[in-house]
Amino acid sequence: MSSIALLVVGLSAFATGYLFYSKFIAERIYRLDPDFRTPAHEFEDGVDFMPTNRHILFGHHFTSVAGAAPIVGPAIAVIWGWLPAFIWVVFGTIFAGAVHDFAVLWVSTRHKAQSIGTLADEIVGGRARVLFLLIIFFLLLLVNAVFAVVIANLFMANPGAVVPVWGSLVVAVIVGFLIYRTKAGILWPSVGALAVLYLMIWMGQYVPIEFPDLFGFAPTQAQLAAGDAQAAAAAAATDGVRAGWVITLFVYGFFASVLPVWVLLQPRDYVNSH
Repeated sequence: MSSIALLVVGLSAFATGYLFYSKFIAERIYRLDPDFRTPAHEFEDGVDFMPTNRHILFGHHFTSVAGAAPIVGPAIAVIWGWLPAFIWVVFGTIFAGAVHDFAVLWVSTRHKAQSIGTLADEIVGGRARVLFLLIIFFLLLLVNAVFAVVIANLFMANPGAVVPVWGSLVVAVIVGFLIYRTKAGILWPSVGALAVLYLMIWMGQYVPIEFPDLFGFAPTQAQLAAGDAQAAAAAAATDGVRAGWVITLFVYGFFASVLPVWVLLQPRDYVNSH
């Protein structure tokens, strides 16, 4: 089967699910009320709770929903072939992933933005809360560790990606300031951000940035056994560079999680969704 045919089938399935199945879920199952007062309005604090333009909110959630699927999907394709992977990505998203994310947002919004752990405590009991928190902790630990290593390897293999990736964070902060502090609207900041991002992609080809080896790891026994001393030293240096990127990414993740949502996370996701 040609890739074009798969693309047409996939896009058609997504469009059908969005136009009909999502409407059924929203109106018949969750019975959404457009007049419902959301926690963003009820608890507005300018940090984690703030009313947001629907286009920005769509970009924020659209970019945030990528979890373990980018890891699991290719693994399924490698092990079982393209058809199970296609079914997983397309129909799994329509009938499982999208509905799950929809349900989580709905439940949290209807319960004063409480987390799944708090809701489990109130609905099931204290043990369920502890269990959920443990599961969430280890899942996040696994996903964050894998993503950090993958991105670190990406930066090492493609130094030209460093400027556009990290530059997009600066652009996001500026966009957030323009939209929320100067009330500039979203059209021109969005157009300007998109133009600057494309410019930085072009710049990245001419200004590649490589992370220095700050740790000076000694070669491991396995590295020494796999080749000569020079190759082992090079492998150890690679491990040092990778560790530097991983630590940098985790430091960024910390600040992204504690800053007000309008400063970085929301505009970053909105800009990247383009």
